[in-house]
Amino acid sequence: MSDNIIEIAKEIVPPGQFRRFELPVSRLATQTLVSLPVTVVNGIEPGPKLWLSAAIHGDEINGVEIIAQILGLIQPEKLRGTIFAVSIVNVFGFIEQSRYLPDRRDLNRSFPGSEAGSLASRLANLFMREIVNRSTHGIDLHTAAVHRINLPQIRANLKDETTYRCAKAFGAPLMMNATSKDGSLRHAATKKGIPVLLYEAGEALRFDPLAIKVGVHGILRVMNCLEMYQDDSIVTTVNSLETDQSKWVRAASGGIFHLKVNLGDTVKRKQELGYITNAFGEGRVAVRATVNGMVISYTQNPLVNQGDGIIHLAVI
Repeated sequence: MSDNIIEIAKEIVPPGQFRRFELPVSRLATQTLVSLPVTVVNGIEPGPKLWLSAAIHGDEINGVEIIAQILGLIQPEKLRGTIFAVSIVNVFGFIEQSRYLPDRRDLNRSFPGSEAGSLASRLANLFMREIVNRSTHGIDLHTAAVHRINLPQIRANLKDETTYRCAKAFGAPLMMNATSKDGSLRHAATKKGIPVLLYEAGEALRFDPLAIKVGVHGILRVMNCLEMYQDDSIVTTVNSLETDQSKWVRAASGGIFHLKVNLGDTVKRKQELGYITNAFGEGRVAVRATVNGMVISYTQNPLVNQGDGIIHLAVI
């Protein structure tokens, strides 16, 4: 078969075509079939094969909207290469508005998976087999966990030349050199030699307009960098702060946390970032930065216990 014709799950996508179909995953107890929705945009000319994935954690929905907007913008006749877009990887969690699968497993700790394993393992195996194995590059979209919010940021192996070039092109406010966790999609794909960007932005179960805008523009810039697609409306050069270390500031006592900084703020060591009181506003305990850094995440739940990670700083 020609390099310019895509075959996936017995579906043929000719050059210049946009096709959406379902990959069967499993049946619920009601025998309702749950499938993995896949959109393939195949360009006129052969080129890089980029996968876009979101909602591996079912409650992380910013990426769903990012991919929807990308698919609304891309014209197959102007595309070089192929896009494999899976906007809802964890369909089970998405339906239940949950981070996890029905068996409480974390899908992003189940890669590369197995055809004969748990539901999580089978779903991971399906994604690797049908999507990752056909790709040359990948962008995986995430948000903070529930009750936290993240500054738009790229996490990737910045020591790899190709990955670094894509991360720099993405143009998020921050890019962090970060090792991948065993069992994650990024770890499994990287072991196959595929450069992967992990985009973190916003919060669970909320659409964040800034996170979505940065994500859409970042993906388009990466596609431009890979010479896949040219969008003249997007600024091609955006500076990102680079770091290879981050530090959580933890609550020294339990109580009510009062935040005094915003995402993206630069702070100095020993600067007061907020304070903790009891429920009556008494017994104020200052929360101070332990390093010079940038605020890249914080808890949105003011009720904290001693030792909770409440503010995440990128070390600068």
